[in-house]
Amino acid sequence: MSEEEKIKEMVKQKYSEIALQDKETNSCSCCGSGSCSTEVYNIMSEDYKDLDGYNPDADLGLGCGLPTQFAKIKKGDVVIDLGSGAGNDCFVARAETGETGKVIGIDFTPAMIEKARTNAEKRGFNNVEFRQGDIENMPVTANAADVVVSNCVLNLVPNKQAIFKEIYRVLKVGGHFSISDIVLVGELPKQLQEAAEMYAGCVAGASQKSDYLSFIEKAGFKNITIQKDNPIILPDDILENYLSKEEIAVYRAYPPIIHSITVYAEKQGCDCSSGCC
Repeated sequence: MSEEEKIKEMVKQKYSEIALQDKETNSCSCCGSGSCSTEVYNIMSEDYKDLDGYNPDADLGLGCGLPTQFAKIKKGDVVIDLGSGAGNDCFVARAETGETGKVIGIDFTPAMIEKARTNAEKRGFNNVEFRQGDIENMPVTANAADVVVSNCVLNLVPNKQAIFKEIYRVLKVGGHFSISDIVLVGELPKQLQEAAEMYAGCVAGASQKSDYLSFIEKAGFKNITIQKDNPIILPDDILENYLSKEEIAVYRAYPPIIHSITVYAEKQGCDCSSGCC
C-alpha cells in the first residue's frame, strides 16, 4: 500500500467512526462545546444555524468555514459538494438552488453516504443525491456543475493538484467554486506534521497557502479570490499531546501558522458548443 493509500485509509476509518456519532458527542470530544479540546477535527467549525436549509441532524461539526454562504448559488444551479459528510452543506445548497436545481454530494466513506441518504430521505429531498467516490476521480461527467463547494476536506487528500484538475473538469464554462479549507503560513513543528490525529483533523495534511493558491491557478482557474481568512489557535491541551512546554512556548512566539480560508475561483473561457470558439 502506497503512502497516499495509507493516509486515505486512515482518514476513512476516522470519519467512519465520526459518522456513527452525533454532533453533541463530537463536540464534547473535540472542543465544540467549549468544555474540552482533546481532539482536533471540529475545533475549527463555524455556526450554520442562521443559514437557510440548515438541518441539525446533518451537522457533525466537522467544517472550517461556511462555503455555501459565499458560493453565489442561483436558483436552478447544479451544485456538487466534495466530502459531503452527513449532508449539511448539500442541504444548505439545496435551499439556494431550489426545486429546479440539483445537488450532488460526493464522499468516499460509506458510513457518511448512508447517513446523508437517510437524512435526505427523511426530508423528502428528491433533488439531492449522494454518490460514493474519490474526489480525485469524481463519479460525475465533465461540464456538469454550475458550482462546486467543499468544507474542510481537500486538505485531507494528499494530491491536491489532482483535485483541482477534477473540479475544473466537472464545472461548466462560467462555473465557479467556493471552498473552505485549512492552509499553513509557515512550517508546523515536525511532531504535529507526523501525528495521525492531526492529519484526520485537517491540520497535518494542509498545504502552504501559497502552494494551495498555485494549485488552483495551475488547474486553469481565473479570478481567484480569498473570501475569508481566519487564523486558527490550537489550545494548549491539544498541543501538549505532541509538544513539550518549551516547544509550545516557541510555537506561541510566532504568528499563527494554521489558517482557515474560503477561496473562490472561476472556470472561464468559451463553450465551443455555442459556436464561439
